Amino acid sequence: MTTKKRVYNSENREAQAAETKNRILLTSKECFQSLGFEGVTIEALAKAAKVSAPTIYSLFQSKRGVLLALMDNSFMVDQFDALIDKIRKENSPTVRFALTAKLARKINDAEKAHMEIFQGATMLAPEFKKLEKEKEQLRYKRQEETISQMVKENSLSKELSVPKARAILWAFTGRDMYRMFVVEQQWTSDEYEKWLSEVLIKTLM
Repeated sequence: MTTKKRVYNSENREAQAAETKNRILLTSKECFQSLGFEGVTIEALAKAAKVSAPTIYSLFQSKRGVLLALMDNSFMVDQFDALIDKIRKENSPTVRFALTAKLARKINDAEKAHMEIFQGATMLAPEFKKLEKEKEQLRYKRQEETISQMVKENSLSKELSVPKARAILWAFTGRDMYRMFVVEQQWTSDEYEKWLSEVLIKTLM
C-alpha cells in the first residue's frame, strides 16, 4: 500500500511539474510577443504565470533558458515523423517534392508565432545563433537523402551538381523564404506550399 501511494504521489508531482512548465512557456511566449525579449523580466513572467520566480529559475535557470525551451518546442520535428517517413518511402520524385513542400509548410506554420521573438533574440545572445546553426545543419543533413535518391534514380537535373542541388533544396525550404512570402507578402500557407512544390520540381528535376 505504501509503495503504491509513493508511486502515485511521484506521478502526481511529475504531472504537476509538467503542467507548470507548460504554463510558464505559454505565458512566456505571450509576454515576449507583446513586450519583446528585453522588456520581460523573470519576476514579470512569474507573476503572469502565477508561479514564484525561484520556480522559473529551477526549471529554466534564466530568461534565456525559457526562450531556449520555447525554441526547442517550436523546432520539434518528431510530430512530423510520419510525413518524413512517407517522403523517404515515396518512389515518385514529383510526389516526393510535393510532400517535402507540405513538410516545410507545416514546420514553418508551427514556428510562425515564434518568428519575431527568435529574430530579436538571435541578435542578443550567441547561444541562440549557435542553436539556430545547429538546427539548420540538422535540416541540411536530413535533406541529403532526398538528393541522393534523385541521383540514384537519375531524376536530378543534369545542370546541377549534388552540392548545388542540396543548397537549393535547403534554401527554398527554409524559414526565410517562408517568412518573406507568408509573413511579409501575406501569402496563404496553401499558396506557399503550392509555389514551393512547383519551384522544387522545376529547379531540381
